[in-house]
Amino acid sequence: MSREPDDPAGTARADVVPFGAAVRAWFAISLQTFGGPAGQIAVMQRALVEERRWIGQHRFVHALGYCMLLPGPEAHQLAVYVGWLLNGLRGGLVAGVLFVLPGMLAMLALSALYVGLGDTTAVASLFAGLGAAVVAVVAQAVVRVGRRALHHPLLIGLAVAAFLALAVFGVPFPVVIGAAAVLGWLAHRRIPALTSFDEGGRADGGPPPLVPDDALHAEAPSGRRTVRRLAIGLFTWAAPVLLVALATGGDGAYTTQGLFFAGTALVTFGGAYAVLAFVAQHAVQTYGWLTAGDMARGLALAETTPGPLIMVVQFVAFLGAHADPGPLSPWVGAVVASLLVTWVTFVPSFLFIFLGAPYIERLRRNRALAGALAGITAAVVGVIANLGVYFAVNTLFATVDRGPLALLVPDPATVRPIPLAIAAIATILIFVARWSMLRTLAVCGALGLAAGLAGFPVG
Repeated sequence: MSREPDDPAGTARADVVPFGAAVRAWFAISLQTFGGPAGQIAVMQRALVEERRWIGQHRFVHALGYCMLLPGPEAHQLAVYVGWLLNGLRGGLVAGVLFVLPGMLAMLALSALYVGLGDTTAVASLFAGLGAAVVAVVAQAVVRVGRRALHHPLLIGLAVAAFLALAVFGVPFPVVIGAAAVLGWLAHRRIPALTSFDEGGRADGGPPPLVPDDALHAEAPSGRRTVRRLAIGLFTWAAPVLLVALATGGDGAYTTQGLFFAGTALVTFGGAYAVLAFVAQHAVQTYGWLTAGDMARGLALAETTPGPLIMVVQFVAFLGAHADPGPLSPWVGAVVASLLVTWVTFVPSFLFIFLGAPYIERLRRNRALAGALAGITAAVVGVIANLGVYFAVNTLFATVDRGPLALLVPDPATVRPIPLAIAAIATILIFVARWSMLRTLAVCGALGLAAGLAGFPVG
């Protein structure tokens, strides 16, 4: 039995899965989180819902629907939410930390290599192979999540409409999600099937999940717990920035970076893509932390490393502090800034989940809310498809222009043959040979590395 550290009622709860098994699972997942939010959601869908059957499909998409409403990286928040469902507070902390740890370490190493040597051929080639494989992984996610979530024609229509709104018309992400929620809410009374689902979570006829779709989480929401977690969370979030300000000055580069990216973490609705233009503009033009070319190369590295794409902010902070280290040495300052920015970017995700998830769990049986979340879930399928298209065209083509409206139009003359071939191989391995995710990624990463070392253009 485990006990919530801040449980005022002293309510004990059993872990749904052994904590050690959960840690091993989240570590394995963390090594596969390539391809931005679409790829990360695909990895968790496959590992948690389909293979281990720790959580039901409806529970998974319900949690995802809530996370899509929040600012910040939704896939990271989903990991925290599911970790909390399985092992309480410590489960959410472990899931969230492990989700970003490999990407943080990889980006830290690549940032240092970029500054020190300016040559990342081997590592970039390896990640390019992995990134090409993720094109197939995301396609699989769209098929699998869509097959189970879109159980009514209206939901299929919402998914298609969300995709077209984002990919063709460039409608802002919050508008798409909000409209889907309103439509789902309006339709739930006339179409009761929108809020019906398999109570046991056995959408595919397999064994029931360890967290049934109809079970309430053991942690009941309470005002006292909410206030306490809010106070602890805000202090934890702000403390490193205050320490840096005291040590290096309130107007120093470290404090400026900490405050800027802390504020950015609260406005990143729609995921990293929605805020990267804002970050790039201020980092390059306002603060001069790096050049436009540096920003583009940093984004390319972030797109091919595990973890959320917003991890590019770590690269920005590293280069900015290395160029203006203040009282610290350039290398020490770069590492400090990199870790500080990572901290202020991801801590809010934990806070949003630990504060809101208990209430969202208790509202799962509210039919009006269920209708709204059904609409959001349908839109999420379109969102994943849109992110998949964005990732695919930018992975497989060197030049991608904006066509009519907001449509992405790749230049056929700039197709990247090696990533295209690796993506095709990954598609065959996943859809035809039905290889495992890890096996497919390992083969594709090795192919990318071999091609890069042989002198072929992979990125």
